[in-house]
Amino acid sequence: MENNTDIFWQWFTDHNEQLIAMGDLDAESRAALMGSLRGQLHAYCPGLDCEVGEPTANGRTLTFTAEGDTDLFRPLVELTDAAPDLDWWDIVAFKQPMGTDLKVRFDHYRFETAKMYFEQLECEEEPEMLGLRIAVEGGERQDDEDFQVGVYVTVEALLGEFDCATMVGYIETVPLMPEPFKSGFQPLDDLPRFAEWFKRKRDE
Repeated sequence: MENNTDIFWQWFTDHNEQLIAMGDLDAESRAALMGSLRGQLHAYCPGLDCEVGEPTANGRTLTFTAEGDTDLFRPLVELTDAAPDLDWWDIVAFKQPMGTDLKVRFDHYRFETAKMYFEQLECEEEPEMLGLRIAVEGGERQDDEDFQVGVYVTVEALLGEFDCATMVGYIETVPLMPEPFKSGFQPLDDLPRFAEWFKRKRDE
């Protein structure tokens, strides 16, 4: 009897060629194919999502994401581990770090990591987690949910989904002020290196 991972991967295998060549489809057909893919994924586990990368010389990347919801990490990993060996596909669990010096768009906001700074905060309720105070232009928008989510998405792009969800316990923003304010702050592009140090220290 097939389990839910088998059902998903059978559908994916059956539509493999269409998915590989989806760039050749018109916009409506491409959207319908992605809708079917997400429908199959949600049938396996509601809340999971996926991203299909642009084609390269080695094929495409299929990335599964739980959008940072740690309760969904186990079914995400199980689905990824059950993936068949498919030519022209790289199957990836969790959104991966995107490097540094990033320009991230979220809603109508644009965040440039080269113009953002951070300092560590203590998480009293979760001492094993990392708290962050981020200095950013517009950081006074504490009640603007889209702005705050955009900052989180920017941090996630630097650290990757897994590390961001399992390491960062708290983020607050403050306005970007003149140079003296930055004393004690570090460039946000240094966060991945700092996070590696934090993990080693935490795991000692």
